[in-house]
Amino acid sequence: MRLTIASVGKFRGGPLEALYAEYASRLSWPLDLKEVEEKRPLKGEKRKSREAELLMNAVPTGATVIALDEGGREMSSPDFAALLGRYADDGVQNLAFLIGGADGHSEQTLKSADRLLSLGAMTWPHLMVRGLLAEQLYRAASILANHPYHRA
Repeated sequence: MRLTIASVGKFRGGPLEALYAEYASRLSWPLDLKEVEEKRPLKGEKRKSREAELLMNAVPTGATVIALDEGGREMSSPDFAALLGRYADDGVQNLAFLIGGADGHSEQTLKSADRLLSLGAMTWPHLMVRGLLAEQLYRAASILANHPYHRA
């Protein structure tokens, strides 16, 4: 199973990029980061709509899409691992995670996603979410492999 993280914004070095790289490098699944950025000064729904277009263009054709959104379902790490395990068992070839910009996802993105996932009730900077998600992907792979990284 190939994983893609499509995210609004671009890393420009620093600790958040290092955090992401640390966990991405540990994954046994191939992981691609697709960074998208709208440089025009669009506002509100126009900005979210344009970011939605850029994100969806970064998703591999036929991928199962999970949008990270505060209104999504919260999952424990073992439940997240079980979900990824089911996707792998079901033959999902490409799994894409969408991380929106500062204003969140467009309604179009939320409706077209196969699943909405929340990393909790708190709001996180979208560049930080990449590292948090990469860590949870690594943790899920560790749980599925019975590796001692997850000590619950």
